[in-house]
Amino acid sequence: MANETIKVGFIGAGANTALRHIPGLRAQEGVELVGVANRSLESSQTAADKYEIGEAYPTWLDLVEDPSIDAVCIGTWPYMHSTLTLTAMDNGKHVLCEARMAMNATEARDMLAASIANPDLITQIVPPPHLMACERFLIELIADGYIGDIVNVNARVFDGSAFPDSDTDAHWRHIRELSGNNVMTTGIWYENLMRLVGTASSVSAIAQVIVPHRRGWDGSRLQMTIPDQLDIIYSLSGGGTVNLSVTTVSGSFTPPTEIWIFGTEGTLRIESAGAREAPRVTGARRGDDGMAELTVPDDKVGSWRVEEEFINAIRGIEPVTRSNFVDSVKYMEFTDAVQKSWQSGSRIYLPGA
Repeated sequence: MANETIKVGFIGAGANTALRHIPGLRAQEGVELVGVANRSLESSQTAADKYEIGEAYPTWLDLVEDPSIDAVCIGTWPYMHSTLTLTAMDNGKHVLCEARMAMNATEARDMLAASIANPDLITQIVPPPHLMACERFLIELIADGYIGDIVNVNARVFDGSAFPDSDTDAHWRHIRELSGNNVMTTGIWYENLMRLVGTASSVSAIAQVIVPHRRGWDGSRLQMTIPDQLDIIYSLSGGGTVNLSVTTVSGSFTPPTEIWIFGTEGTLRIESAGAREAPRVTGARRGDDGMAELTVPDDKVGSWRVEEEFINAIRGIEPVTRSNFVDSVKYMEFTDAVQKSWQSGSRIYLPGA
């Protein structure tokens, strides 16, 4: 499809789809946004009119089975990701799927198997944006020996933290039937760390459900089973350990999310004030007087180009790197291991460890 028009349909035109994927795909040359399917025809028509996306489809299956559509962008919650991806690929569609990849690692592996069986189809999971601006710089810095061998990584994630309050509406992330084994932004930050320091070999986790009930969307009292405070220690496959704490109930006075990477020759600190701001990076090496800010060179500053990468991959210009199904399965395996550990009180070894 090097020079052909690529026709894209949307399943679930939610917040991130509207913010990033619709404008991002519309900006690509030779791409046509041809249709949308939400949970009802009325909702689909509203989205089609609002975002000028061609046709409103009665159901997602009608969209997926339309032979004129070349690729689908899946913007639903995780509970539908596997079903939609497998059906789309069965119908010869390229797939750009919102994160998290699936409900659990079993579903994720099914998606990977389908992508391997259809090498002519491009598959991509939307990556986390938090460290994109400095990721390449950090990877090269660590690879060049700036910190030496990794001893320990300490990451504290406070995204969206507030004081505990049962008188709040449940978000889909709070509902296991929609989110699966995904807990807060744990998978997102593991993926970020995985790019910098590698994968986990074993996991020990302690979890708490601080807010036991929230309001359901129908006003009912909904029991919470997904933790809102999570503390993880995991061993790295390449040596070293990671202490990862993720919370949404630590109050309103939390500092920015931060990552400390301690090595045999140096230290790095990454402060992330949110997905839309470039992180601040500081560091020091053995013999330095103190930590100093590290400026990312212009030629190594990254940016959001997910939709461009997806279309380029369909055209055969470049491979998908952020994020391919192989990497995404790894964070789903980590997510499952965390779940098993906090439920059993045991150390869990990841596949291949």
